[in-house]
Amino acid sequence: MTEREKMVAGMLYDSADQELQDLRERCVHLCKKFNDLSELRAAEQKEVLKELLGSVGEHLWIRPPLRLDYGCNVYLGNVSINFNCTMLDVAPIRIGDNVQIGPNVSFFTASHPLLAKERNSQYDENGRRYTLEYGKPITVEDNVWIGGGTIINGGVTIGHDAVIGAGSVVTKDIPAGVVAAGVPCRVIRPLTEEDAMFGAVPAQE
Repeated sequence: MTEREKMVAGMLYDSADQELQDLRERCVHLCKKFNDLSELRAAEQKEVLKELLGSVGEHLWIRPPLRLDYGCNVYLGNVSINFNCTMLDVAPIRIGDNVQIGPNVSFFTASHPLLAKERNSQYDENGRRYTLEYGKPITVEDNVWIGGGTIINGGVTIGHDAVIGAGSVVTKDIPAGVVAAGVPCRVIRPLTEEDAMFGAVPAQE
């Protein structure tokens, strides 16, 4: 397996691998290109995102700045993302449709060995310096609202129609149709029709 294949599969991988360095450099250039564009140039932003990301929804909307590791491991549906989103996408990040993400939200798939002797830089037989890392994927299902300042850690799935309160740190799966918040993030209660603010909401087909 290549180091890239190991990385996406959640195995320990060599982060100094040349292919991965090249992908990160590509991501740096495309993120800068996107972040330098005015929000008033939405069509141009969209074209950069198509080149940068693994997949892009028709109605994707992101307010810069956006910060990514690779970009190619991020798969976004029809998502609205406010300012200053960070996605460390060494493992896949998949976000569905009608998802709203507040400012300063971070997605951290990347992780490191717990033992320092495994985590610290190492050297191969040629004297090349490298570190071993791994990642766990993140999935956000449809119709989720994530409040500003939230951190979502690797290995987490957030179920459809859930609401995550601002400033939460999500370390475990969140079921569908609930309000959850806190550090660590915990389910507070289920959402019900009593939460409607404007009376009955027409069902979407």
